[in-house]
Amino acid sequence: MTDWRKTTHWFNSNANSSATVVALISHFLLDRISSNLLEAAPRLKPLTLAGRTWGEAPFEKVVCGNEELEWLIRHPNSYRNAVCILEPAEHVGQNTIRESVRASSNIAHLCRVIADCDSVLFPLWQTGRLDQEMLDHVLQSSLAVVVEGGSPTAKDASSFDHQEIGLQDLQEVVESLLLSRTHKSAPHVFICIGHQLVAQAHVNLIKKAVVEIRLKLVDVLDVSSYQYQLMMQLCDEIESVGLDLKIVKDEKIVADGWNDPLFAVALNEQPEVGHCELQHYSHNGSHPSKSFGHLLMKHDDTSHRYSGIVEESISYEKNLNIVMFHSDEVNEEAILFVNWAYSRLHETLISARRKIVLSELSWLLDLPSSVEILCSTSANGKTCTEVAATCISYVDDETREVRRSFSFQFHPELLDDLREFHVAGEPAYSALKADDGVRMLMRVLQESMMD
Repeated sequence: MTDWRKTTHWFNSNANSSATVVALISHFLLDRISSNLLEAAPRLKPLTLAGRTWGEAPFEKVVCGNEELEWLIRHPNSYRNAVCILEPAEHVGQNTIRESVRASSNIAHLCRVIADCDSVLFPLWQTGRLDQEMLDHVLQSSLAVVVEGGSPTAKDASSFDHQEIGLQDLQEVVESLLLSRTHKSAPHVFICIGHQLVAQAHVNLIKKAVVEIRLKLVDVLDVSSYQYQLMMQLCDEIESVGLDLKIVKDEKIVADGWNDPLFAVALNEQPEVGHCELQHYSHNGSHPSKSFGHLLMKHDDTSHRYSGIVEESISYEKNLNIVMFHSDEVNEEAILFVNWAYSRLHETLISARRKIVLSELSWLLDLPSSVEILCSTSANGKTCTEVAATCISYVDDETREVRRSFSFQFHPELLDDLREFHVAGEPAYSALKADDGVRMLMRVLQESMMD
C-alpha cells in the first residue's frame, strides 16, 4: 500500500484534474478518426499499457480492506479525480475460448488510455462488506463509480455462497449508492449484474418507503392535513399495484407481484452472448395486469421529459452494435413500476418536503425521481432484452437541476472478442474510437460527470 501514487495522472503530469479528464473524453467522442491528444503532449511514461493489470502500476490501487480505505481518505488527491470500480464477483463469466473475463481491468485501461484517469478497485467478492461510512465518503468524492458485472445470478442468492459478500449485502451497497446521488456527488454506472442489482435495489427501496411512511409520517405531518392523507393513499396504491403486477415472458407469467423473488430479475427468453443491435424501447400495451397501461403512460411522460444521450445516439448513430454477455435480464414491468412509483412519490413529497427534510423520513428526498428504459436489443428482427439500459434521474427541487446515473445490461467495456485487453493485446486508440460500446460508456461518463 505504501507504493500507491498520491496522484491520479500517469502519462501527463497536467492530467490530474476533472476538467482535463472531461476534455480528453470530449476529444475521444468528437469523431472516429482523430489521434490521441496525449500523443502530442509531453509525457512522463510511454503511451502504452501492454500487459498491465490490477496490482501493478498504474493499476495498483486495489482496496483489500478498511486500512486501504483509511489511506485513501487521508490522501484525497489519490482518488478525487479517479473512477471507483466495485466488483460484485471475481469475473463476469467465461468467453468462447474458456477464459474467465475480469472486465473491470478493461474499464481501468479505457479510463487511463483515453483520459489519463486513475481507477480504484473495490473487489467486494474478496473483501466482503467494507466500512459503509468510509466507503460512501470515497465513492461520493470520486469522479465516477462503476458497479461491474459478475458470473453469479442475481435471482439466486446461493450463487454468491462461494465468495465473501452475498446478494443481500450487495443489494444494500447498491441501495446506499442510489441514495447518495446528491449535489456534486459522483455519478454511477451499473453494468450487467450491477444493472440487475440496481433493479432489485429500486424495488427494495420503494417497499421500504411504503413501510416507513406508514409507520413514521404521523410524527411528521398532521394526520388531518391533505399531505398526510395523500401520502397514505399513495402508499396503498403503490402496494396494490406492486402486488398485482405480473412479469410476462413469451406469454407466460414468470413472476406474480413484487414479493416474488423473480419480480425484478428473471431468466431471459434466450441467452445473449456477442453482438446485438440497440433499438428504442417500445411496447404495444397488451398485458394481463390492469395497471400496466398507467405504468406505460408514466414512462412515456418520463422519456419525453429526459430524452438524452443514449436515445440520441440510437437515433443519429445508426445501427449501434454492443456486446452482450448474459442469460438473466431485468424485467421491463419492474422498471416501469419503479419509474411510476418514484415519480408519484417525488410529486407527492414536494409539498411537504420542508417538514420531511428535518425528520427520520428525510432519506425519501434522496430517492430517484424517475427511471427510464433507454433502449432494447434486437437480433434477427426480434426484441431480445427489453431493458438494455436505464437512466436513473434525480431532480433537485430547489434548483430544478437534474442529476443522472446509468445502468447497462450490456458490456460497453468489452470488444467483439470478449477478452481482457492485457491478455488479448492492447487495442489501438483508433479501434476504441470506432467501437460503439466504448463510445457509449465514455459518453455517459462525460455527460453525467458534468451534471
